[in-house]
Amino acid sequence: MKRWLSSGFCVLLLGLALYPLAGTGYGIRFMLQLFMWIALAQSWNLISGLTGYVSFGHIVFFGMGAYTAAILIAKLGWPWLLASLAGGVGAIVLATVIGWPCLRLKGPYFAISMLGLNEVLRVAVSYFEGLTGGGSGLSLPSLYASVAIYYSMGIVALAVTALAYVVVTSRFGLRLMTIREDEIAAEAMGIDTFRYKLYAFLLSAVGPGIVGGLAARDQSYIEPVSVFPLIMTITMIVMVLFGGKGTIWGPVLGAVLLFTLQEMIWSRFIYVHQLLFGAIIVIVV
Repeated sequence: MKRWLSSGFCVLLLGLALYPLAGTGYGIRFMLQLFMWIALAQSWNLISGLTGYVSFGHIVFFGMGAYTAAILIAKLGWPWLLASLAGGVGAIVLATVIGWPCLRLKGPYFAISMLGLNEVLRVAVSYFEGLTGGGSGLSLPSLYASVAIYYSMGIVALAVTALAYVVVTSRFGLRLMTIREDEIAAEAMGIDTFRYKLYAFLLSAVGPGIVGGLAARDQSYIEPVSVFPLIMTITMIVMVLFGGKGTIWGPVLGAVLLFTLQEMIWSRFIYVHQLLFGAIIVIVV
């Protein structure tokens, strides 16, 4: 059985690698965005699915990565791939700064603090017009690189999924799940719960930071409301809940099914698609 699954997975990867050679422009963009959602859902699962610390502001790392990359590209002329990787570094730095105080909070207090920090950063970005473009946004030089970004997004999605596999199947992951089940008992067992939560938090920030940078390059324009939207965090959460939190493949399954359903609803019910998709989210939750 494992051999068949491994063979099927290799065939799937080969098919995805060759798809841009025969796929349509819409198909490439669909898969590009699907890869982005897989990376985002997997990243949220690393902290919230494994530790039980629900982050309502996880999109803050996506926004941080997007602005880091966009500024490096537009102001300093960095290559977009290197700038996107720098977006991941920026997200880690931000996670270190906010994780230190926020992870000392528990339950709804942590969730609310993350939501508040996302809004604080969104507003703060609007005030630095000289650097970020403020509320008017920041434009990047035009670049037609959908195929290159497709492969980059795919590699990030694969890397974050591989990271999830390593974490979930390791002693590190077991300790995170112990924290999720009973943090007081975990501390009594000698587990340094704060340290493990912080490590998981840092790991969960990398993926959104990099794909945020790639998304900024792909769109060639960003503004605060487009890279710090609460709805993206909600969508991440629903994808993980739909597929199965704390698992390896649950976020992937949830992202594939929910994003595909979202696109189908949008194409058929263009005027009421947000209402219908919102109803689906309510049903899933």
